[in-house]
Amino acid sequence: MLFGIGSGLHFIHIPFLKVNGVPATSYRIWPGGIFNRVTKLLRLEASTFTFKDPIKANNALDEQLAQGRAVGVMGSVYYLSYMPDAYRFHFNAHNLLVVGKDGDDYIVSDPILEELKTISANDLAQSRFAKGYPAPNGKMYYIKGVEGRPIPNLETAVKKGIKRTIFLITSPPFKFAGVSGIAYLGNRIKTYPQKMEPRKALLALGNIVRMQEEIGTGGGGFRFMYGAFLDEASQMLNNPDLKEMSLRITNIGDDWRNFAFETAKVIKSRSGRIDSFDYIGNLLIDIGCKEEQFYKDLGKVKL
Repeated sequence: MLFGIGSGLHFIHIPFLKVNGVPATSYRIWPGGIFNRVTKLLRLEASTFTFKDPIKANNALDEQLAQGRAVGVMGSVYYLSYMPDAYRFHFNAHNLLVVGKDGDDYIVSDPILEELKTISANDLAQSRFAKGYPAPNGKMYYIKGVEGRPIPNLETAVKKGIKRTIFLITSPPFKFAGVSGIAYLGNRIKTYPQKMEPRKALLALGNIVRMQEEIGTGGGGFRFMYGAFLDEASQMLNNPDLKEMSLRITNIGDDWRNFAFETAKVIKSRSGRIDSFDYIGNLLIDIGCKEEQFYKDLGKVKL
């Protein structure tokens, strides 16, 4: 529900912004965007801070934990020692929740893992002040409280969230963002064999799938989450049309998973054949067409 209210669904492929040497691809809005929109729409009082000094950042975190607050922080996955080795790479926009302290260690809830984990103060500080783009700068954020504040109107928030999602994904300022960015990437994939040597072309292809299936919930997973949101919204608003749209975006999520599966097969076979990249690119272009029609039809639903 919060994912939908916060208009979390998106797509962008930025050819000039490199992550581990290859262009960046994201299937959701920028880190922190959902939190900011949800707290605004639900009229929740929230605070966000960044720091230059790790010691001050650590003291500020301890102060909030001592008051019984759970605190969100942003940092690099690479320095999170509790993470499996396969997940530890230089990605600076990872968000997690610090829920308490055990001696000198922090107790954290990470969206990638099912159970609470502990991390040393030094490792957490390294993560929060990792170098590179985007620089976390010790970012932390939390909700101050809800007592005495007006009860939020969820129905209004849901409607605004849907309308904002449609606007953001169908009216981007750049051709590589929003729903048009999906076909844009599909066409770029078809040119990889001509523009890159075989190993780099496969690396670029693999990074697209990695960003889809391993970073956060993933591309297909976000489509499933949005489908679940529309299903809940259909019940809340007594709107069967939203139920139908829920099923459609879920099916598109299945297409994204199939795209990842077929792409992985090309990478595993180490096929640099042009027709393999054409096939993968066309799969993505087809998904882009389906998503474009989905948002057009979602915009016609009377809320």
